[in-house]
Amino acid sequence: MGMLKSSLAFLVLAFAFFLCFIMSTGSYVYFQFVQQWPPTTCRLSSKPSNQHRPLQRFTIHGLWPSNYSNPRKPSNCNGSPHMRSKLKISWPDVESGNDTRFWEGEWNKHGTCSEERLNQMQYFERSHDIWMSYNITKILKNASIIPSATQKWTYSDIVSPIKTATGRTPLLRCKQDKKTQLLHLHEVVFCFEYNALKQIDCNRTAGCGNQQAISFQ
Repeated sequence: MGMLKSSLAFLVLAFAFFLCFIMSTGSYVYFQFVQQWPPTTCRLSSKPSNQHRPLQRFTIHGLWPSNYSNPRKPSNCNGSPHMRSKLKISWPDVESGNDTRFWEGEWNKHGTCSEERLNQMQYFERSHDIWMSYNITKILKNASIIPSATQKWTYSDIVSPIKTATGRTPLLRCKQDKKTQLLHLHEVVFCFEYNALKQIDCNRTAGCGNQQAISFQ
């Protein structure tokens, strides 16, 4: 019995070290392709409003290597710096207006974590290609979900037409207005396997509340 307990303890400890190694070396299991709704980003931004660009279309926030145990990791991995100047339509900096700094930050924080599979050019080209594949703004409009100051939607209302169009379950993220306590649709996330080619269902670990009304304006 004592030997069994020791063996189990060793396995638990080894697994813990393995997870630490994975997280520290930038390994990942899947990608989150994150698109944001600029009006929500700008409305709840802490940055000066004169720099905001509340575009009326979903734009890219980033392509994030992720792990199911911690969808926000890895990040800030070591890698060469990169700047790209041809993504002004799909990937603008809607808060500060500095596109190249935004792209450089996303590459340094997230892209470098996938550098073994996607080089810098592939990382940005793959992101733009995914954005072009499914027009979320149009998908929602076709389902009569359009920006409105009065209409509210459920989580399912918004997810259903996107799932129908893509064949996969996306993830929604909301931001809450601290003054009104209203939940605003902020991001739509697509999930892809490790080389960002095959879309998969998102493992929903966070998002907007199921039973709460969601504002899209």
